[in-house]
Amino acid sequence: MVSHDKKINDLFLYWIISSLILVFLIIIIGGLTRLTNSGLSITEWELFFGILPPLNQETWLTYFEEYKKIPQFKLLNNNMNLDEFKIIFYWEYIHRLIARLIGLFFLLPLIYFYFCNKVKIKYLVICLIVFSLILLQGIVGWYMVKSGLINVITVSHYRLSLHLSIAFIIISILYWMIINIKNKTYKNFFIFSKLNLIFLFLILLIFLQIIFGAFVSGLDAGNIYQTWPMMGSSYFPDDILKIQLKELLNFNNHSLVQFYHRNLAYLITFYIFVLSFFIYKKKMIKLYNSMKLIIFTLFLQIILGIFTLMSGLNIFLASAHQITSVLLVFSAINLYFYYVK
Repeated sequence: MVSHDKKINDLFLYWIISSLILVFLIIIIGGLTRLTNSGLSITEWELFFGILPPLNQETWLTYFEEYKKIPQFKLLNNNMNLDEFKIIFYWEYIHRLIARLIGLFFLLPLIYFYFCNKVKIKYLVICLIVFSLILLQGIVGWYMVKSGLINVITVSHYRLSLHLSIAFIIISILYWMIINIKNKTYKNFFIFSKLNLIFLFLILLIFLQIIFGAFVSGLDAGNIYQTWPMMGSSYFPDDILKIQLKELLNFNNHSLVQFYHRNLAYLITFYIFVLSFFIYKKKMIKLYNSMKLIIFTLFLQIILGIFTLMSGLNIFLASAHQITSVLLVFSAINLYFYYVK
């Protein structure tokens, strides 16, 4: 009996790890879909249809004709032929296919684990929250796509940031649950003590940076000021010097968004080094390895960000930059986990 219970719980852990890997994969594919401007190639939600790609020329032409009706084709890609359309179509198709897979892969085992009564109810409650977020993510994904079908050639960067943020929340919950299970603990994430807030603030800063990263991506703000450490010939870009104080929260301004993204990176770097000094001064030996990991990930993320910008937004560097943002979140959560009581 005990052996059977252990097998069920091991299976539960493997399922959560596999779910995390799938979410990680869709974040990568989603980033590449955005980088290749492929997200608007399918102009219908197709909740129950579109599981199979077009299987004949007639169906391909139908999808292509629908794409030709939107501003992105008319204003940006009016010279695109069918073969070129197929490339951007497949990026969005794969993105949607993996999204469907995640939904089914999470729902069906969740039903099984719920009725087998072998998994702790507190973990199942968290899984129900995750599944609700997965459903919400699907709705937000279509809400995002709709914003790019009328009057503009790309999706709203606000909706893009919301879509990405939910993905990061889902993967963070899964990661927190995994390290709890592997360490045979059940630590609550939101414990608001003075010292806990120091670590939680770091995670908040990183999430804020991810939002601004989505703004930069959604606005294609990386296409301007492709220099570092200066933005052009100065620390402040020229057009920022001309704007009024009330416009400092204008997140539609390409230069301003890139400026904030850069400076949030500097703030996070400074904060992590101060936090490292605090940990070593207090001799929190159990956090040393976690601290080294986050410093390494941070430097990798910074280097990739700089080279992505200076390369003219090389797609491979840009994708790697996004991947390391996930690893940075993991390392910050890992540091917090081993501190929190």
